[in-house]
Amino acid sequence: MRRFAAAALLALPALLAFGRGGYFGVARVRVAILACLLLALAAFVAERPLPRSRNGRLALGGLAALTAWTGLSLLWAPVGGPAFADLERLILYTAAFGAGIVLLKGIDWVEPALLVTIVATAVYGLSERLLPTLFELQTLPSAGDRLAHPLTYWNGQGALAALGLVLAAGLASRGHRLAAAAAPIIGLDLYLTLSRGAIGAGLAGLAVLLALQPTKATLRAVLVTGAAAGLTALAALALPGVADVDGSSGQGAAMIVVLLVLSGAAYMVRGSDAPLPVLRPLATTALVVLLAGTVIAVAVSGSQGPASSTDAERLVSVQSNRYGYWRVAAGVFADHPVAGVGSGAFAVEWLQRREIEEGVRDAHSLYLETAAELGLVGLLALALFLGGIAAAARRGPPTLVAVLVAFALHAGLDWDWELPGLTLTALLVAAKLLAEEQ
Repeated sequence: MRRFAAAALLALPALLAFGRGGYFGVARVRVAILACLLLALAAFVAERPLPRSRNGRLALGGLAALTAWTGLSLLWAPVGGPAFADLERLILYTAAFGAGIVLLKGIDWVEPALLVTIVATAVYGLSERLLPTLFELQTLPSAGDRLAHPLTYWNGQGALAALGLVLAAGLASRGHRLAAAAAPIIGLDLYLTLSRGAIGAGLAGLAVLLALQPTKATLRAVLVTGAAAGLTALAALALPGVADVDGSSGQGAAMIVVLLVLSGAAYMVRGSDAPLPVLRPLATTALVVLLAGTVIAVAVSGSQGPASSTDAERLVSVQSNRYGYWRVAAGVFADHPVAGVGSGAFAVEWLQRREIEEGVRDAHSLYLETAAELGLVGLLALALFLGGIAAAARRGPPTLVAVLVAFALHAGLDWDWELPGLTLTALLVAAKLLAEEQ
């Protein structure tokens, strides 16, 4: 019964991903109901319905408190619809996270199951690029040529692919060669989203994996998955028809051959699992350089650019309208530091404070948006949730930790929290991390 319930829980990210990322109400509510039923089932089959470990109780309590505070903020939120949508989303997250802590203990196929879902989304999104005569997905004018399906948001789809790349490397380091073979597909999906933040988050996740698990097997896995992903990007540059949303039959067929060759090569690579202590300082240095370089580039640029840029040149630019979003969010928090302006209220504040003519619903940062909308109380609840996970991560499996670091970084740059198809994947990884503490 418990394993069946665990399988059902691990299927929820797929239901959300193929339901337009779960951003809209119908898919979100249906999956929230399923998550609540699974939570009730978990409480029924478990010896103790609540987490036994301190970290588990802290994380689940923090998320539950964030949910309750979001619901309470309906009393002062200027617009009820977005606030209620936030509440629905958090009920889904809390139920799935709580069920996961109970149901995923001892389940050794959590990572493969999540990777299969991510590969499935990549194949779906790539279908119209590689086989345009057979597949035609819904046109998304705002995406331009950026790959956005099935989540329907290119940066969200890119972040999901980045998590998949880290999962693939982690599984490959433990001898799962099929995971390495999936890297070219995930890498092409990631590249075609043209998501700078997602690519950076994926690189950071791989660096964390190397730092936490400094063995030859890990180095081999990271190099193989990274090289496979990078070579597909180079192939896409040589086959520009693949980057076109309308696709090119000839170039799509050529890319399929490239993917098959690279997947076969990645599958064939073998290596030993001997320790390689020098990897830890090197990987840590690389991670620090990556993060410091990002911060410096943003600080030096500090410039706003056209958010609609959809060509590959955006990958070498730090121009973005996010600086404007973050500036407004910080100003809102300064004016309403305790309780915030209410869940879902950033869009209203943006219209009053913006310096550019653009309609925006979210602050494009989980942390800044929580500060602006829910104030110090919301930040405290979020800190408890993240703190419990971080404390468990100190002794957690390196792959799970690396995936969570990649997600946490990207969540600070975009509205991942509003895309359940992406966020639930990370939450189930966190639930697995905490489940093994029980």
